[in-house]
Amino acid sequence: MTSAHPVDLLALAARHADPVRWPVPLRFDRAQRWYARLAAGPDHEVWALSWLPGQGTDLHDHGGSPGAFLVIAGTLTEETVSGDRLRPHRLAAGAGRRFGARHVHVVTNRGDRPAVSVHVYRPALRRMTRYRLRDGQLLIADVAEAGVAW
Repeated sequence: MTSAHPVDLLALAARHADPVRWPVPLRFDRAQRWYARLAAGPDHEVWALSWLPGQGTDLHDHGGSPGAFLVIAGTLTEETVSGDRLRPHRLAAGAGRRFGARHVHVVTNRGDRPAVSVHVYRPALRRMTRYRLRDGQLLIADVAEAGVAW
């Protein structure tokens, strides 16, 4: 995959949607979301995440990397900033989302069943910034670096 031959990141996520073919076994962790890198190339990486009911992320970005994610089991709720509040979007199994380099969101399993998703980033994640939304303003809470935080 090179910039001369752009690949649809959501389609790439779909190619990794079968847990039986993953290089690591799917797990669920009651203490925190489980995640594992499934594949990496010179310009992208693919991650699997599992989500028990109630598990989710903080409000965050992907350090300037565009990406996509595909829900392969269960239902996830993605919240994006809209004005001064977060607007929810429910994504059931089979639904996916492409996003740009400046995308900020929260993803949570609000359902009563486990969920699984596949995420693709191009380029690979180097950092993620976590935010707080206060009075309609995104305030930086912290910056996590690859190799340190995950």
